[in-house]
Amino acid sequence: MDSKKQAAPKKVEEVKKPFLTGSITDENTFKSSMKFFGLLIMIIFVAFIACSSAAFGSDILRIGLNSAVIIVVLMLMFNFGSNHGAEAVSHGEILWQRKEKGRPFSESEQKLCFHPMKGYVIGLLGSLLILIPAVILAFKAQIQTTDSGTLPGWMNAYTRRSDISSALMNYTDPEGMAFIDYIRAIVRICIIPFVNLVGHSNNAAMLTLERISPLLLLLPAAAYGTGYISGKSVRTRIHTTISENEKKRIRRDNKRRKQNRPVRRREPEQLN
Repeated sequence: MDSKKQAAPKKVEEVKKPFLTGSITDENTFKSSMKFFGLLIMIIFVAFIACSSAAFGSDILRIGLNSAVIIVVLMLMFNFGSNHGAEAVSHGEILWQRKEKGRPFSESEQKLCFHPMKGYVIGLLGSLLILIPAVILAFKAQIQTTDSGTLPGWMNAYTRRSDISSALMNYTDPEGMAFIDYIRAIVRICIIPFVNLVGHSNNAAMLTLERISPLLLLLPAAAYGTGYISGKSVRTRIHTTISENEKKRIRRDNKRRKQNRPVRRREPEQLN
């Protein structure tokens, strides 16, 4: 048994800088929400291709692939929100320094600073165009059943009877797509990883999925908003890393100066 005790790792002291807080909305909110919407559409398109092209007979592979797609999408949104939040905190730090030095700045500049709810507002506004159809579908959703089909051959003779021919023809003629069917197709494309998880043939599960589709479509916005809040932690890590690197540089310079310092040798004393 080794009697030497290992030294405990030195705890790194976090470096946090003060910053000004902005408003929940600013002059760039609409532009940021449109950027979020474009990013969301691009991710939905890629996810639709990935989930549609990978048709596995195995339930394990199907669930694994679609779960991975969902996790990747949420991680991407979290990362984009984190970058935006870090930029807002950095802007707030700059304005804090200007305030301490007595330099003026406009109200619109301060509105651009970090606000904990700003990321959620951007995500919500950016999701509205696909959230509205999902809300309509959630209230109009009904379990899907097949109403029309093909008559068996032995019933063809009855189609010539005037009293029942119209009813039989209505059975064989498929109905056209209604407005809600187009909305259903759009919403299912947007949540296709979840659709593949429950399976198209599971009518009861699909009904539940359509009714909670607004909540599912808000997941990317929630991930973006949560990532935005983490922007403060990102800036803290950046300042801590800079401080630690500066301390290492100072220790390295001090060590180099000590090594380069000439050694003074003691001269022998002369006896009288």
